[in-house]
Amino acid sequence: MKASEIKNMTVDEMNEKLAGLKEELFALRFQLAVNQLENTARLKAVKKDIARIKTNLRAAELEKQ
Repeated sequence: MKASEIKNMTVDEMNEKLAGLKEELFALRFQLAVNQLENTARLKAVKKDIARIKTNLRAAELEKQ
């Protein structure tokens, strides 16, 4: 997911996407633990997406103040 896509999202959409990414990260970690994970690069990509969303959520929070 690109940063420009995240910037165009509403706060509610970002929160929904964040919850989905956290679930995906949990599933990926579980697959890694039982040696069923094929694409290990996906872990890094999901973590970066989570960080991007959290950054934009914080920026939106600061804009309100």
